[in-house]
Amino acid sequence: MQQNSLQNLISIIAKLPGLGHRSARRIVLHLLQHKELMHKLSESIISTAKEMKFCEICSNLDSVSPCAICGSNTRDKSLICVVEGVADLWALERSKLYNGLYHVLGGTLSAINGTTPESLTIDKLKRRLISNISEVIIATNATLEGESTGHYIASLVEKAGIKATRLAHGIPMGAELDHMDDGTLTIALKLRQLF
Repeated sequence: MQQNSLQNLISIIAKLPGLGHRSARRIVLHLLQHKELMHKLSESIISTAKEMKFCEICSNLDSVSPCAICGSNTRDKSLICVVEGVADLWALERSKLYNGLYHVLGGTLSAINGTTPESLTIDKLKRRLISNISEVIIATNATLEGESTGHYIASLVEKAGIKATRLAHGIPMGAELDHMDDGTLTIALKLRQLF
């Protein structure tokens, strides 16, 4: 009986991103050796599962809906930054450089995976475009799916008469040219600016 619950816990943890079966075993063994941590973790998981919800406006995760970002009086409500997932929103928030609103798509368009515009939050974004939005910043990842999703969003935004912009891509600070892939170099050359 215990072996089954132990294997079940290992299997569940192994499904988490970035973890395999071996890492999951190490985590479970650590938790079993520190049962107070295991109890705190289980309580935290249960309370977070009950507390967290998706924002009815932007699809961010928060304990309230609308989320703290959408409900803030200090954010620039004329800007929407479109991201693939909540982790992307968190990354932009960490930078403390952006003070507008967000829209979380919940993924990218993908014919191979069967992800259509209807399976993302694109309809919700369309409804938001009728308010006083002056610019939509497309911050999808620089992957084939991210690029195609970005183009699809840009066409919707432009049809609504709103300016669509894209995050810049290219060579990161501190990188060396001979270590860059061809795609990164191509985008860096195409998006070059005056010095």
